[in-house]
Amino acid sequence: MLQLLKQKISGKFLLIFSALTITVAGIVWACGGGDYYDDENSSFTPEAFVDPQYSPFFYESSTTYYGSEFNDNGNTRFNKQVVDDWYAYLDKKVGRQILDTLLIKSSQGFTDSVYRNFKGKLKDLPAGMPDLSKSNADEKQLDLFLSYLTLAKACESYAVNQEYNYWDEKPKPKAVAAELGNMLTTAYAQTKDVFVKQRLWFQLVRYYYYQQKQESSAYTAPKLTLPDFFAQEEAQFPKNIMYYRTMGYLAGYYYQHGEFARANYLYSLCYNYSFEMKIPSKWSFRPQNESDWTGTLKLAQNGEEKITLWHLLGISQDPVRAIREIYAINPKSDKLDLLLSRLINSKEQSISPVYSNEESKNKTIDLKTEISLVANIAKENKTRQPFYWNLAAGYLNALSHQYVTAKTFYNVARKQLPKDNKLILAQYKILDWTLYLQYLKKIDAAAEAKMAEPLTWLYRLSQGKDAIPDLRFHRALDQSLQLIAALYKKQGDLVKSNCFEQHPAFYLSNTRIEAMKTLLAKPKKSPFEIAMLNYCNVKIENLYYLQATQLVYQEKLDQALVMMKKAEGINATLLLGNPFNIRINDCHDCDHAAPGKTRYTAQSFLETMINIKAQLTAGKDVSRNAALLANAYYNITHYGNARYFYQSDITGSITDMVQGIDEPFRHVYTDNHIAEKYYLLARTNAKTKELKAKFTFMASKCDHNNEYNRMMESEENRNSWYFQLDKIPTGKYFAELMSQYSQTNYYREVLNECGYFSTYVSKRR
Repeated sequence: MLQLLKQKISGKFLLIFSALTITVAGIVWACGGGDYYDDENSSFTPEAFVDPQYSPFFYESSTTYYGSEFNDNGNTRFNKQVVDDWYAYLDKKVGRQILDTLLIKSSQGFTDSVYRNFKGKLKDLPAGMPDLSKSNADEKQLDLFLSYLTLAKACESYAVNQEYNYWDEKPKPKAVAAELGNMLTTAYAQTKDVFVKQRLWFQLVRYYYYQQKQESSAYTAPKLTLPDFFAQEEAQFPKNIMYYRTMGYLAGYYYQHGEFARANYLYSLCYNYSFEMKIPSKWSFRPQNESDWTGTLKLAQNGEEKITLWHLLGISQDPVRAIREIYAINPKSDKLDLLLSRLINSKEQSISPVYSNEESKNKTIDLKTEISLVANIAKENKTRQPFYWNLAAGYLNALSHQYVTAKTFYNVARKQLPKDNKLILAQYKILDWTLYLQYLKKIDAAAEAKMAEPLTWLYRLSQGKDAIPDLRFHRALDQSLQLIAALYKKQGDLVKSNCFEQHPAFYLSNTRIEAMKTLLAKPKKSPFEIAMLNYCNVKIENLYYLQATQLVYQEKLDQALVMMKKAEGINATLLLGNPFNIRINDCHDCDHAAPGKTRYTAQSFLETMINIKAQLTAGKDVSRNAALLANAYYNITHYGNARYFYQSDITGSITDMVQGIDEPFRHVYTDNHIAEKYYLLARTNAKTKELKAKFTFMASKCDHNNEYNRMMESEENRNSWYFQLDKIPTGKYFAELMSQYSQTNYYREVLNECGYFSTYVSKRR
């Protein structure tokens, strides 16, 4: 019979008893939807307060469970437990690696070969298969193990979840072989060893579950129903993890038959047994409605079971109600801790993590119910961790801008804090620090002295120079920087404000740039200034370079060179293309890859511009020098091949889209009027019509870009990334090119290469 079964069940499957497969159905009562990943938008660390056994259920919305290690395939959830149990059963005389291979990784054929070799029916084993005939383990126990394993492997065909990609068609469930039920029943009846018998009991319960679920024509109802069989046999087995895994299928049976109250009650018992049982049990726990929920509660045998039920409901449904009910039963229950952390973490996500004092007045969230509940519990001082509830009450008040009340709770918590817990002390520091900033009205010397240490502490955490595992500090850090920046701005100290929150518009003022340079160059900085400048990623050479480039766009080249020489390091930036060359159609990649091109640094480019300008001013070769300057000014705009000249972190201009340039500098880096001016000067002094045609077309490119800039800044297109380019007027230069230079070779080149001009001409012929 077993050989016949092997022929019918083929393929490689994961080990079925390594997974608890519980099928659920129906409408979820008041279910919560998915949110967004929010760990870094939080200042309240659940790891500081909640027992690690509940960690998969910390509030997180981007994944089903908190922490990637818990988002595993259900097929593998119990693998380690399975190996550990058999390792102990065999008196540690069969290595874990061998057991892992047999129990978890091997196919049915693999284990059958090992068993046949053990029984002397197979002389030679293929390479890689363990020879258990030479093991020191008890022979009878080994026989029971391998005999059971052969049956268990056969069960994998219908019970293991088949893995598939979301874009693939969901695989159909495998049929449950009737013959296997008879074999399991026989083996169960003959086995006296309690350890192995319990696992056969598990296999039979699961077999009946899948068989009745499929409702196949081949289904033969057992003499006893699944619940009757479970009840009849359970007393002889220890209430270990195998017992509760078996109970999970009993719960699944009730769920399939619409007995949701009983199913959810059993799931709660499984949840409460061990860490390994929590995820599958919570996943399957789904009350349908209030009536169903009331029925579940009535099944609870004692207060602790009711607490578990309310705890499970609170995780996914109604934490406020659950906290209230659990607290009434046992204020010191550790199951309250998880619900409180979820309540706090979910509410803080409803509020922008960072806001100024002025903005906060207009941003409110109704937390009256939550504040009342948590504050009253904190005041009664009956919980397992009173400091936790005081911190939570304070934080909820802070989120509602009740800063004085928040401080009162924090003060109480401070006296209750465990003195040797680094994470909890850091959590208190985060909350107390941000509260201090929230009601701070003015920053003076005393405030700066007080702020130096926490700002340095947060900076070191952000840079990984200090580490407090699990501490959530990013929200507090962002909040700190913006609140401090807003206060300094309100006080008129724009330099310090900009250190904490940089804005490109700040650098439009040379006076402000000079003030920033003075601060950076200050020889003896206060502890606060040192802490403040940790957050300012601008170096003094960046500022010199910015001043130099801005002077270039103002055509103050000599002054620009003075600043450029002080921008040590940055002034050696290589420009990818030759900025003195130009094409009919802009092709930056072509310019960058051009063979044998002259390479310029930012400084050597500027020095060359000065030399050209000097010759132009002296009246030497005016047309050529004007054209070279025109090319240079064109190429150091967004449309040219030398964007590296202006791109920097300060101005936020590292982008391939005009709209990506920060608005304060957008006009500077896109304006082509200077280039247009020099192209017209070059045309006026050109000796041939070919050159005049060329400079006319180049002037048209400048005009076209300027018109594009104007349209981009219009009300109609200001917030658009795309608009119709064919609506941009062609300007007067196309008309001049067509009417005055149509006989030139350059005209024909433009006609072939420039689609805009080609369209323009075709419409006028």
